[in-house]
Amino acid sequence: MEVEVTPRQAWIFAARPKTLTVAFIAVLVGSALAWSTDVTFNWFIAVLALICALLIQIGANLINDAADFKSGADTEERMGFPRATQMGWLTHDQVYKGGLLAFGFAFILGIPLIMKGGIIILILLILSIISAYAYTAGPFPLAYNGLGEVFVMIFFGYICTSVPYYLQTGNFDSMSFLAGTQIGLLSTVLIAINNTRDIVGDRKVGKRTLAAQFGLLFGKLEITFCVMVPLLICLLWGYYDRIIAAFLPLCLFPLATIIVNGIMHNPPGKIYNNYFVLATLYHLVFGLLLTLGLLL
Repeated sequence: MEVEVTPRQAWIFAARPKTLTVAFIAVLVGSALAWSTDVTFNWFIAVLALICALLIQIGANLINDAADFKSGADTEERMGFPRATQMGWLTHDQVYKGGLLAFGFAFILGIPLIMKGGIIILILLILSIISAYAYTAGPFPLAYNGLGEVFVMIFFGYICTSVPYYLQTGNFDSMSFLAGTQIGLLSTVLIAINNTRDIVGDRKVGKRTLAAQFGLLFGKLEITFCVMVPLLICLLWGYYDRIIAAFLPLCLFPLATIIVNGIMHNPPGKIYNNYFVLATLYHLVFGLLLTLGLLL
């Protein structure tokens, strides 16, 4: 059944606002960690870092929407959530150009961040934009060649968490690495669930995700690893005398167990969309609890 939407609704849908908590949480955790070190906190820089991260994620979402439709990965047989181009609400060219525009705004708004943080921020901003574009577009799309998880881990984990911390403190250190590892793994859960759900369809169109290359069991174990390890390494915060941060997120163990059990005991299908939603909630609440633990 066709669903009528306005152009504004179509663009909002294509940007995938429900997924933007991924970038939001990463920047929030990095900023909270900086705040907890008693530096002079610059709110202008913190907000700009958040906006840039969100724009890069929106750009990646739009390019992904257009590229997957063009490659044939998004068809009527798609088991995942609908896409704007697939549904015919926007054309491929509209969505593709929208993605490039989002990247352009991210770079422009990132200029004050470059002025604050120097050449390292310029390099990371450019690499982030190029990688977000290359996630599903260009001559070597990362997601089609088993590197989607690598991009998500680096960008939504280490970069989106460590850069806000660096901009406030002037340092990349082991605490920002620990936070980036936790948030990066939780972000990777989302792509791993999608790839495991779509394993059959991806193989048909030559999309060589890790799950498509190494099989269903690998995909399920990858999800389990990325769900559980952030909880296990929470205790490392105790080394930095962040006792609340070490224990507060552990209350999410029951939710983590529900996700893992559901994935392990169900074959790939639309039911995985339910676990994707749960994993998104898990990522969000984990990030909020870790933020609270770092601030207290």
